[in-house]
Amino acid sequence: MRMRHPFKVVIVTGVPGVGKTTVISHLKEIAAEKGLKVEVVNFGSFMLNYAVKEGIIEDRDKIRTLPLRKQLDLQARAAKAIIEYAGEKLGSEGFLVIDTHALVRTVAGYWPGLPKHVIDQLKPDMIAVIEAPPEVVAGRQARDKTRYRADFGGVEGVRRLMEYARAASFASAVFYASTVAIIENLEGQAEEAARQLLSYMENL
Repeated sequence: MRMRHPFKVVIVTGVPGVGKTTVISHLKEIAAEKGLKVEVVNFGSFMLNYAVKEGIIEDRDKIRTLPLRKQLDLQARAAKAIIEYAGEKLGSEGFLVIDTHALVRTVAGYWPGLPKHVIDQLKPDMIAVIEAPPEVVAGRQARDKTRYRADFGGVEGVRRLMEYARAASFASAVFYASTVAIIENLEGQAEEAARQLLSYMENL
């Protein structure tokens, strides 16, 4: 069994509102300045594309309200498509950075975003967990009017989800001996968090 792809795979996770997409944006800019080849994809966008084609939903936040077996199907198809896409874009070098969630709160309970069948496709070199103080994350969620995040249960709900998500990331890392990097994204310090993440990536 092949343990790695030719390019390096870095999965970046974090609960909604932790700022991982902002960190990834800074990461891409810094990597470009250093001449590093980085391709960023959003796992949820790949799932949404398939769902839209089937006429199921049109809103990303509705994915987690779908029946679990449908989510599972979309998840499996997305993982395969992401690796095919990265192969075309990166060839045998560079970094594939995947913006996703290690754990998803669904209508049927908590659901792993990185189960074995997904990890078997992605074969990550690293799983990076972006974290921030729960009260900061809850505040960001409250201010974000572009996404529906009112059902995460305030500060305590965020704290609990962050604990579960960190545990889920370590559990997923076991399958392919992936490293796990915990990156703290404090208020106004997303660029610093990105530099720390890139430093870990360069040592893979």
